[in-house]
Amino acid sequence: MLMLVNCSGCHTALQLPHGATSIRCAVCHAITRIADPRSAPPPPPSPYLPATSSSYNNGYNNNNYYQPSPPPPVPAPSNHSQKKAVIIGISYRNTKNELKGCINDAKCMKYMLINRFNFTESSILMLTEEETDPYRIPTKHNIRMAMFWLVKGCKSGDSLVFHYSGHGAQQRNYTGDEIDGFDETLCPLDFETQGMIVDNEINSSIVRPLPAGVKLHAIIDACHSGTVLDLPYLCRMDRSGRYSWEDHRPPSGAWKGTSGGEAISFSGCDDNQTSADTAALSKVTSTGAMTYAFIQAIEKGQGATYGSILNAMRSTIRKTSEELVAGGGPVTTLLTMLLTGGSGVGLRQEPQLSCNERFDVYMKPFSL
Repeated sequence: MLMLVNCSGCHTALQLPHGATSIRCAVCHAITRIADPRSAPPPPPSPYLPATSSSYNNGYNNNNYYQPSPPPPVPAPSNHSQKKAVIIGISYRNTKNELKGCINDAKCMKYMLINRFNFTESSILMLTEEETDPYRIPTKHNIRMAMFWLVKGCKSGDSLVFHYSGHGAQQRNYTGDEIDGFDETLCPLDFETQGMIVDNEINSSIVRPLPAGVKLHAIIDACHSGTVLDLPYLCRMDRSGRYSWEDHRPPSGAWKGTSGGEAISFSGCDDNQTSADTAALSKVTSTGAMTYAFIQAIEKGQGATYGSILNAMRSTIRKTSEELVAGGGPVTTLLTMLLTGGSGVGLRQEPQLSCNERFDVYMKPFSL
């Protein structure tokens, strides 16, 4: 049986294994000691965790629906507004699910955040298999802790980034809160033994807690990732750049928005598509096609608005796909497709944009 205790350093909720007398925090590295775990008082209720474990049962029961109150006035940004990012790259090394470009994606994303958007090294929590700290290996528990850290204490003016490059999947939804009948999932390093992280949990962890004035950008490079944050609106864009917002609010009536903040997600493909891990774009090393296209849009000056970024990403991937098809797809450029195991000529994916509120994608400036 696991119990929650608060870290003595940063007060993050930690899962204390049965019988343990101390635990080290993955966020601040403080060691919290418990003389007798059975005597430890329960931690105070957290606004970032559901009331009961049943909230993670691929949906929310009627008692755990989040009913938003009228949005409060947006407070003035704090003089101490901060930027925070969680970056996750998983290669599943030495397994049948191995990927080549995901850790490269994580490193490139960190470099861009620091050098283009003025994030500090200390404000970025990096989870990859190359990390020497065992609490920064991208296991299910560590990813959950990282999501909790990302939104903990956020306030008006803060800018948060959640980047994930790895496997994504789907599983049948039985609660009626998915239009297509499937939940989207992320696959931690240990997903075969510990299970996947379902979109409902992701929404509950890093979307619902966002207060007014806080902005979250998620950049998800994985298969079946179109609605993996469970956001209410999805931008449907055709090849000419025309778009409309598709309503993805669940038929069950469960609220999937924020607590007044803003959540925007760029994802690698639609829910029914797969994303590519390939060397066909960089010509040098393997990368996730979506992460590469996103960074290229920023570096080439195409990042003025959300619409310009989405158009540029799709154009980069489509152009590369057409070149591969025209060139006959030599063996060296065949694509390893994430999780579904498919490989072939061409990139069969269309990056997606979703948000908690609809907006004009060609007028809204992009900023991190």
